[in-house]
Amino acid sequence: MSLLQFVVSVVLFAVLGFGIGFIINMILRTTWMPVILVFGVVVGALIYKNIVPGLWDSIILGVGLVGAVASGWTIQTLRKKGYRMF
Repeated sequence: MSLLQFVVSVVLFAVLGFGIGFIINMILRTTWMPVILVFGVVVGALIYKNIVPGLWDSIILGVGLVGAVASGWTIQTLRKKGYRMF
């Protein structure tokens, strides 16, 4: 994997984790459900496919999980500040 692919993948997974987590938070009105879903999907896929990720893959998947955590934190902050639609 080249450095450019790695950088693009990190940004893409962070944005996807945040965006999908934010949408799930708005629809289901649960704060930390996306984090559990992302963790479950990643671990389930790795176990089901019997894959041992390398260092670069682990970093990319971890950044996706960080994006999901950031979406939960953002929704929680918006709710504390009084935004009722969240």
